[in-house]
Amino acid sequence: MTLTLPATPTTPPTTAPILEITDLTIGYASGRAATTVVRDVSLSLQAGKTLALVGQSGSGKSTIALAAGGLLPANGRIESGTVRIDGQDVTELSRRGWHGLRGTVVGFVPQDPLSSLDPLQRIGSQVGAALLQHSSATRRTVLERTIALLDRVGIRDPERRVRSYPHELSGGQLQRVLIAIAIAGEPKLLIADEPTSALDVTVQKTILDLLGDLQRELGLALLFITHDLALAGERSDTIAVLHQGELVESGATADIVENPLDPYTRQLFSDAPALSPDKYRDRRAASVHPAPELNAITVSGLVKRFGSHAAVDGVSFTVAAGSTHALVGESGSGKTTIARAIAGLTAFDSGEIRVGDRTLERTPVHSNPHAQQLQLVYQNPLAALDPRFSVRRALEEPLILAGQRSRAARAERVAEALDQVALPSSVLDRRPRELSGGQRQRVAVARALISHPGILVLDEPTSALDVTVQSRIIDLLFDLRETHNLTYLFISHDLSLVRQIADEVSVLDSGTLVESGPVSEIFSAPRSPYTRRLLDSIPGPSRVTTLSS
Repeated sequence: MTLTLPATPTTPPTTAPILEITDLTIGYASGRAATTVVRDVSLSLQAGKTLALVGQSGSGKSTIALAAGGLLPANGRIESGTVRIDGQDVTELSRRGWHGLRGTVVGFVPQDPLSSLDPLQRIGSQVGAALLQHSSATRRTVLERTIALLDRVGIRDPERRVRSYPHELSGGQLQRVLIAIAIAGEPKLLIADEPTSALDVTVQKTILDLLGDLQRELGLALLFITHDLALAGERSDTIAVLHQGELVESGATADIVENPLDPYTRQLFSDAPALSPDKYRDRRAASVHPAPELNAITVSGLVKRFGSHAAVDGVSFTVAAGSTHALVGESGSGKTTIARAIAGLTAFDSGEIRVGDRTLERTPVHSNPHAQQLQLVYQNPLAALDPRFSVRRALEEPLILAGQRSRAARAERVAEALDQVALPSSVLDRRPRELSGGQRQRVAVARALISHPGILVLDEPTSALDVTVQSRIIDLLFDLRETHNLTYLFISHDLSLVRQIADEVSVLDSGTLVESGPVSEIFSAPRSPYTRRLLDSIPGPSRVTTLSS
């Protein structure tokens, strides 16, 4: 009789991480002084997996990404710790040493495609240069390879697009071009630094789906930097949470999302609109509606053409006094054009706009003819505020233009406006570049409020802010609405935020109104397939359940 012994158990082979960061500390020099911005951070990332780095602006996310890609600026320095990529220690690698890794082992997708692409070079030349440097492409085959690579990342009509310049492409197309450049050498590690922060929800979903497909196809390890907690929860295997340069929590995504242990992590998730849809429900219900039967804004049959193209085509909607009405739609849907027409900043071709009891001229004689009644708050406060002006002068300017000659009266009103937006008087002598993003947006709101308007048109006022700062700005807007009976026309591509804060919503598609009504009705039972597609793109576990039925 033969005795068969059980097989000797073997330990499965372990796979070394593609990226391994150990006790990493990074500082930036300024003159003789140095500021440490990342302290003792340790992370690892396996092939085919996604690690999401999350945290507020200034938490150190992008600094770690730059260090992992050998892209720290000249004044940045790894003070201690190690960075290993595919088993190689790159902590003290020279610029020449990085040439053999960048593009072939490590790919980098930056946040802003317009500033990352050369505006004077055609798309084909820029993608082709990456292929020549990081792949086996030759001068003879580079055009064919470029067209194939653009097709691979979903660029339509790539044979034509290779001849296009960056300004001729949309934001989503530009982001695809950056991804094409990043994967030209088929790297093992792809670092994506806020790759979808400026994109609307449908384009965002398309780009992230593309990254997921490429990850599976190439076995990429993906380091995903984002301030969108819902995206991190939906698109990553593990999450690392950074706060003021320190790692406060990390682990499997499901564990972090379902049971965050650190108070800072819990605060981040509570501030994420997609993860807390009912956060402002009670405040919406309790908000002051002084005269809901009156319309603060009435838009009837609005048409605005640019040449032969109708950017806005017969749009009609009303905004009730004391309410928050949202305009939503993809980029190019006409949201900002309508906002500018309502603010009297651009002419329109036909239709009617009424603000209160005032009917606007189709061709405004003066910029914003109803400044005492309505003010526009722009998306980018850094661009909207004169960089030469102190906060004091920026806030005084509307008063001076309105004829307020008393310096004492202006100072009193400026102090009152600062108090309304919860900013200290110490910011008065600072210039915009000396303020944080949240502070700049508060200054922009204060400037809009300085003339006591009853209506604010808010054009993507929080899109450039991380979730915690965004939450504070939204809290501020609710406080102001409740205290001063304000009416808001809120323009946003963030459907999660609209669901949180708006009373009614109008949905635009290519300049046409597809449906309008109470947020609760539109989000739970959209009539238009276009609206359903928008809502289906909202990331995170709190998607409207009816959309998956």
